[in-house]
Amino acid sequence: MPDPIITLTTDFGEASPYVAAMKGVILSINPTARIVDLGHQVPPQDLRHAAHFLAAAIPYFPPSVIHIVVVDPGVGTDRSLLYVEISGHRLLVPDNGCWTALGRLGLPHVRRLTERRYWREPVSNTFHGRDILAPVAAHLSLGIAADQLGPQVAAYVQLQTPVPHFDPQRSLWSGEVAFIDAFGNLISNIPATTLGDGPARIEVNGHPVPRRVRTYGEADPGALVALVSSTGMLEVAVVQGHAANYLNVKVGAPVAVLLID
Repeated sequence: MPDPIITLTTDFGEASPYVAAMKGVILSINPTARIVDLGHQVPPQDLRHAAHFLAAAIPYFPPSVIHIVVVDPGVGTDRSLLYVEISGHRLLVPDNGCWTALGRLGLPHVRRLTERRYWREPVSNTFHGRDILAPVAAHLSLGIAADQLGPQVAAYVQLQTPVPHFDPQRSLWSGEVAFIDAFGNLISNIPATTLGDGPARIEVNGHPVPRRVRTYGEADPGALVALVSSTGMLEVAVVQGHAANYLNVKVGAPVAVLLID
């Protein structure tokens, strides 16, 4: 496999020596691997953020890329580590549900990592990313078959995330802020397609959003607007500003959309 790609997503922070250590392990096993940093600024142990991040990024990579994800509040416990293959995308992840939002891509094939000959020894109780996931990824990049890693499993943790609710009697969608990006934009869990083209009254945490736009540039700086996010969800933003700070909201804040006949 010429110059295989291995990506890293962690909550370690950009300046972390832990990221560097994982890269060192990978390159010690396969010096030809191309390592791509997807991001290391996932808020510490924030599985919902990681799930949204992966769902927004992984589908745009070519099949066969190997993705390592280390957002792992259960490190050192009896939680499993998994190899997941879904629509050709290959992931090495903790069994905490961080990847399960990708289930919309197709049927996943999941294996539990049990074959220690592909691990680094000794295995730290607190750094399985370095001692298990990184070396397994490197061996995969050299062409070993996934069935060598451990048994296939049908049961795994699925991250439970809130889904929006529609009240047909009131023509009201109720959802919440699912993700806040680096610009402070509020990405809801309400698909933008549910709004249609008709008028709607949109509120975040009870604060009305006065205008819907197609793109940020349609409104003046400082304007609070609603639009369709790049992932197809209802988004609320402040043009050239920070909507989360402006509205003083966090992930989980209620979002309501009243459809007007």
